[in-house]
Amino acid sequence: MKPVELDLSTLMFVVGTRVALAFGVGLFVADHIPAERRRALALGLIGIGAATTVPAALAVFGPRTAAKLPAEAFDALEASER
Repeated sequence: MKPVELDLSTLMFVVGTRVALAFGVGLFVADHIPAERRRALALGLIGIGAATTVPAALAVFGPRTAAKLPAEAFDALEASER
C-alpha cells in the first residue's frame, strides 16, 4: 500500500463523509429517538455519506496535481539555497 499525503481540508472532508455515513447507520439501528424522526435523520445522513463517497475516493485515490507556488516563493527558495 503506497502512502498518501492529504492536506487538512481534504482529510476533514473524507473523515466528515465517513462520520455522516456511520452516524446515519447507527441512528437507523438505534431506538433512543422516536421511529419517524430517527428514520428521517438516518436516511438523510446515509444519503449525504453515500453521495460524497465518490468525491472523497477521488480526492484520496485520484490523480495528484503539483502544488503551485507563487513566483515570490521560488525566488525565496532560490535565495535560501545560495
